[in-house]
Amino acid sequence: MFKLGMINSAWEQTGQPLVWGLEKTKQLGFDTVDIFLDPTEKGSAPKVRQIVSTCKRLKLPIKSVCCCALGIADFNPSVREFHVARVKKYLDMTKTFGAHNLLLVLGEYMWQQEVIPPKAQWDWAVEACRELGAYAKKKKLEIALELEPFKLSLLRDMGEMVHFLDECGQPQVKANIDISHMVLSKTPPSALRALKGRAAHVHISDCDGKVHGDLPPGRGVVDFIPYLKEIGVTGVGSGVVSLELEYSPDPAKIEDWVKEAYDSTRKLMAAAGI
Repeated sequence: MFKLGMINSAWEQTGQPLVWGLEKTKQLGFDTVDIFLDPTEKGSAPKVRQIVSTCKRLKLPIKSVCCCALGIADFNPSVREFHVARVKKYLDMTKTFGAHNLLLVLGEYMWQQEVIPPKAQWDWAVEACRELGAYAKKKKLEIALELEPFKLSLLRDMGEMVHFLDECGQPQVKANIDISHMVLSKTPPSALRALKGRAAHVHISDCDGKVHGDLPPGRGVVDFIPYLKEIGVTGVGSGVVSLELEYSPDPAKIEDWVKEAYDSTRKLMAAAGI
C-alpha cells in the first residue's frame, strides 16, 4: 500500500512560517512530506535544521526533495558545472533529511532547438545525470527525473524518458511519475509498464487536459484510477504518492484547498486499491 504525501511549497502563499506549514501537513493527516528548499540560498542552513527537528517532532517523514536545474544542459561548460555542483548540494541535503530521492527537473532545449544541435544538449544532460547518479549511489539515494509536458522539454514524453534512462545507464537515476503530466503529454496508463522497477516517486494533481494545472484531484478532467492501478504494479521506490498543488485562487482558504486535495486523493487511492 502507498502512503500519501504532499510538497510543502503549497503553503508558501500563506506567508506563514515554514514550521506552520509542516504542522498543518501533519494535522491534515498526510503520511509524509516533500521539501522544496534551495540549500545554496543564503540562510538555508538554519531552515534545514528547523525542518529536520520539526519533522522529527511531528513524526512526519521526508520522502523527496524537489530541485529544478534548468541549466544542466546549457551550452556553457561553466554553467553545466555549476548546476551539477548545485544538484550535489541538494543530494547532500536530501541525505540530511533522511529522504528517499531527489526529484530533478532538467529543463528545456534552448532557442527552439536551433543554433545548438538538440543532440548535444541531450548528451550534456545524460553526462550530468551519469555523474549525479554515481554521487547519489554513494549517498544511497535515488534521483527521480520529472517528465515535463512542454513543447521543448528534454523529457516531454514516456519515449524520451525511457530513452534517457537507457542512455544514462545509472540504476540510481529513475523516473518520477506525474499523472497530470502524463495526461498532458497524451501518455496512456499502459505506458507506465515501461517503467516497471524504474520509477522512484509519484506526483498527483489534476488539470484541464490542455495546460499545466496542479489542481486538487476532482477539479479537472484526469481519469486517475487507471493510472493509479498501473502505478500499483509498476514498482515505485518511495512507496509514496505526493500531492503537487499550485496556489489556491483564494490564499485565505489554502487550508481548504489542501484538505480537499487530501480527501479526494485518499478516495482515489482506495478505489484503485493502492
